[in-house]
Amino acid sequence: RSLCFPQGFLYAAPVREQGNIYKPNNKMMADELNEKPVHDVHTKEIDLVNRDPKHLNDDVVKIDFEDVIAEPEGTHSFDGIWKASFTTFTVTKYWFYRLLSAIFGIPMALIWGIYFAILSFLHIWAVVPCIRSYLIEIQCISRVYSICIHTFCDPLFEAIGKMFSSIRFTVRKEI
Repeated sequence: RSLCFPQGFLYAAPVREQGNIYKPNNKMMADELNEKPVHDVHTKEIDLVNRDPKHLNDDVVKIDFEDVIAEPEGTHSFDGIWKASFTTFTVTKYWFYRLLSAIFGIPMALIWGIYFAILSFLHIWAVVPCIRSYLIEIQCISRVYSICIHTFCDPLFEAIGKMFSSIRFTVRKEI
């Protein structure tokens, strides 16, 4: 048993410094195997700070106290009332939005997810194939139409053009 390798094996298990051949640890081996990193769109990380990166709601929901309630010059309430009104408005809007999103956010996300899934399905499986089919059929019809126009209408219009090309008009002004 003196010929045995450590841990009682008859041969030494190969140790790969580059990682598993199925999941290489380094870029060099990944390039050798032509592997590309896979990113799952369903598990991508979301930004919890900037929740409107495409600025969809910039002009719609950015409503502050000053946008709703404003006192013109000469018509001011007590400063304490103005501050309390501002705080009440801001806190109520903040917490009521959170309450509504907590109650209806997931059901609405489910509804919108189903809606856009149906919309995507119809677009992929119905609309685009119908448009492609129409374009293929109309191309065939347009060729037949073009042949008919060139065969029948072009000679007719050429003949009419030659007939009227010899007509001359003269305009005279008589006083």
